Amino acid sequence: MAWLILGIAVFTEICWALSLKWAAGVATWQASIIPIALSFLNMGLLALAMRGIPAGTAYAVWTGLGAVGVIIGGILFFGDRVNGVQMGFMALIVVGVVGTKFFASA
Repeated sequence: MAWLILGIAVFTEICWALSLKWAAGVATWQASIIPIALSFLNMGLLALAMRGIPAGTAYAVWTGLGAVGVIIGGILFFGDRVNGVQMGFMALIVVGVVGTKFFASA
């Protein structure tokens, strides 16, 4: 169950980071509420996941997959560009996260 919660936390992390860019473009106080709310949800889910997963493992998975997800989201929603070298390093992050999960004790 902790890994499912961590997966949801990763998703909210991606949504949070992308909502920051969106809110900056909209530039209204109402738009600022979304990233703030997602930030609280995100941290709460991460803390909940850490009840069943070691903190270092949970944080490594959360930040690694969050970073890759934000890059992909930036490409899809904001037209960000990524070169082949960057894609290779993104793949290394995913490999590291899979290895971290595979060898985790929880």
